[in-house]
This record gives sequence, structure tokens and C-alpha cells, in this order.
Amino acid sequence: MTLACTVAGISFANPILLASGTAGYGVELLGVCDLERLGGIVTKAVSLAPRAGNRAPRVAEFRGGMLNSVGLANPGVEAVRTTALPQLAAAVRRPQVLVNVVGFTLDEYAAVIARLDDLDTHAGYELNLSCPNTSAGGVEFGADPTSVAAVVSRARAVTRRPLFAKLSPALPDIPGIARAAQEAGADGVTVVNTMPGMVFEGAEPRLGNGFGGVSGPALFATGLLAVQRVADRVPGLAIIGVGGVRSADDARQYLRAGASLVGIGTAGLADPRRPERIVRDLESTRG
Repeated sequence: MTLACTVAGISFANPILLASGTAGYGVELLGVCDLERLGGIVTKAVSLAPRAGNRAPRVAEFRGGMLNSVGLANPGVEAVRTTALPQLAAAVRRPQVLVNVVGFTLDEYAAVIARLDDLDTHAGYELNLSCPNTSAGGVEFGADPTSVAAVVSRARAVTRRPLFAKLSPALPDIPGIARAAQEAGADGVTVVNTMPGMVFEGAEPRLGNGFGGVSGPALFATGLLAVQRVADRVPGLAIIGVGGVRSADDARQYLRAGASLVGIGTAGLADPRRPERIVRDLESTRG
């Protein structure tokens, strides 16, 4: 039976996506895994200007998963516009592509989208609202419903494509923030981003930045609960469920909780062919 679904007006071959930050811009995985088997790819972050990112080491494994502090390193919107997205579009017929967009002022998100929106290489955008608002003392955009609404409404003004707002699991009221995004024009939300954390090696933190974002199995239950709360309290909002998915059963749990699509991140980094195996397992047991 088919797993095809339509979410926020986008037709997906199946509900399995590669989560942002774990698949580059897609071209990095050509020849490593069969991208045609997947429902979609959410690209690595794209900012207005190139970013070098945080100092190494940027990634550390621990018993519960992975800790990362990459610092949103990326080549900037012009390089993504002229090289990364066209290369992916030339190489694969599908999956659907969502571009992850970051900004450090309210207007930067819209500026990135405006530079990409005339391309036919992607279906929509994911707004990373865990970025610090530099004009508001570094508070994350996603921590405040007013900031969320301001980012989403500015993005909506420059595109008709679907918008997904990506939210942190550390928010005290994720459904409330999700509703603010919906009312400002978002078609959906991605829950959840990584959870803040740190680990030591001897007397020193294992990451060059000292702390980072927790992903992998340790995030599974948190992500699942966030999806269910948003689904229960914000009807009509599409949800991409992300966090700790390692198997078809994990994906089913997210779908059961109310997710429309399921993102796979850390598990795909450890084994790039796992996402396509999860699709196969879902196909063989569906119905």
C-alpha cells in the first residue's frame, strides 16, 4: 500500500524526511543512500551571509545520543541559490525539498526566502526559530509568541510556499507558540529541535563551545509528547515530528501522536541508509 500523503499542499511519496543539519544540502548523500526512496529532505541551515560556525570539536557522542554545536555553519544564501539547490534538483527527481532558513534579526528570514523564492528547486521552507535575536539581547525568536509571529508574518509576505516553524523542546508552552505561528501564516511546525545539554571529558567540556544540542534516542519521548500536545491543542496545523527516530515503530509512534511527517536526523548520520530501510519497513507493515 502507498504511503503517499499531501501535507500543507505538498505531495510527498511517503512521510519520512531527512531532518535539517543531518543531510547537508542533499548532494552530499548522492551515491550513499537512495534519496528517491524518501519523502523529503530538509536542508542544512541557510543564512543571509556565510557563517564559519563554532570552534571544534562540534560533535560528541554520549550514551543517550549525540551533542552538537555546529553553530549554523553554511555558505550563505547566494552559494545555496547558485550551487547547492540547483545541483540537487539536477540529480534527483524527488524527494520534496524544504529549505531550512535562519536569521539573526526579524528581517533576515524574509531576506533569505526572497533570494530563493524564484527557484523551482524546493517546495517550501522551515524557519529555525531557535536562533538568537541579536536585536533583542540574544533571546531565541521562538521563545516569545510576538517574535514568532513577526518572523512568520514577514516570511509569509515574501512567499506563497508552505512555511514550517521549527520549535525548541525547551519552550514552556509549545502549543501556544505553535498557535502564534499558525495565526501569523505558518502552514505547519517542526517539533522538536534539539534540547540544550553538555558533557565533559575529564575536566573540560567535550564541545569547543562548551554546550550544544542533544539529539538522538534521548530526545524521543520529549519530541513525541510535544507533537501530541500541539496536535491536541492546535487543530489544522501540519506537524513534522522530529527527535530520536530510529525505526519504523518510532515513526509510527510519531504519526500516532499526530505528526503529518516524520524527520530522521541522528540515526541517519550514524547509518545513512537507515531512513530508506524505515520507509521499506513502513511499506511492508502498512494497513
